Amino acid sequence: MNFKKLTDIDLAGRRVLIRVDMNVPVKDGKLGDDTRIRASLPTIRHCLQAGAGVLLMTHLGRPSEGVVAEEDKLAPVAARLGELLGRQVPVIADWQGHGVQPGELAMLENIRTNVGEKKNSDDLGQRYAALCDVFVNDAFGTAHRAEASTHAVAKFAPQACAGLLLAAELDALGKALAQPARPLVAIVAGSKVSTKLTILESLADKVDQLIVGGGIANTFLQAEGHEIGKSLAEPDLLEQARAVIAKIRARGGDVPLPGDVVVGKRFDAAEPAVHKTLSQLEADDMIFDIGPDSARQLAELIAGAGTVVWNGPVGVFEFDQFGAGTEALARAIAASPAFSIAGGGDTLAAVAKYGITEQVGYISTGGGAFLEFLEGKTLPAVDVLCQRAGD
Repeated sequence: MNFKKLTDIDLAGRRVLIRVDMNVPVKDGKLGDDTRIRASLPTIRHCLQAGAGVLLMTHLGRPSEGVVAEEDKLAPVAARLGELLGRQVPVIADWQGHGVQPGELAMLENIRTNVGEKKNSDDLGQRYAALCDVFVNDAFGTAHRAEASTHAVAKFAPQACAGLLLAAELDALGKALAQPARPLVAIVAGSKVSTKLTILESLADKVDQLIVGGGIANTFLQAEGHEIGKSLAEPDLLEQARAVIAKIRARGGDVPLPGDVVVGKRFDAAEPAVHKTLSQLEADDMIFDIGPDSARQLAELIAGAGTVVWNGPVGVFEFDQFGAGTEALARAIAASPAFSIAGGGDTLAAVAKYGITEQVGYISTGGGAFLEFLEGKTLPAVDVLCQRAGD
């Protein structure tokens, strides 16, 4: 991919509009995890230190266009950003025609409340573009969407480039998938095959080992003829699961499935965990984690990998008694010399829970964008930057 990077542009005295992703949890006016805000700091600081005037724009939640309800306002986000930067960050509600002086920093009110935002309105994109000399997209988490603040504005701004975070995300993903060190091991887990089928099919053409977990693994176990009791699965997708297994085996790889599991009778935080082999499963058992023998075998695969891509915990790790499998894989990734990249909300929660943040090669801030990149899809917000590369 060829696109301009923020570091390629002289910013002194210029008006810079940065699309950040500060869509963080806010409840009753109080902000929760601030990871995405922190991830945006390097680009903001770079622009300010270069002598630019900076306007930020982000979405928050899922508001209705044309309505700015109290719970949709960015005041808590701006307050936390101000704490991190050591300065006030005003939120501009009436932003059209707003100008910024060198060294000034402000934020537009929640852009998802603007009519035409989600429909990628050219008119709205032009109004955003009028605010700046340089548009910077630093919101990888929204790169899979063509919206006015990610796509239309990039068409009309005098210059358009990728921020430090977006460029780093694309470099890391490219390293993991375009020219990976082998063996390439992917961990894809989740409740349903149907939500990640296209990712599994795409990765089957690329990876050497495809580790599946959660409800996805249950469907693959059924496809291989195993009984899974009352475990969550999608029996109507068995043929698709078999096709993925056949495709990767034809290339000399495999989909290693667990031979032992941890089960319970009910999905409950107080449910006792029972270790069983697959042959010991009873009709009312529900698989909630991989067993210790399987975890050790998968950890050995990870130890010998050149690249590891991780999306999704392999068990119900929110309940500690069903988290040993995910913890074992997390610690194997942390200890492995392989280049590793982790993405997706549950994955990042597991990374945080087991304290391996510093040991993962790259942690992606994107959810949907991360998955679509894994699928090999074109990300609209990145594609438009590539189109502007020659400007």
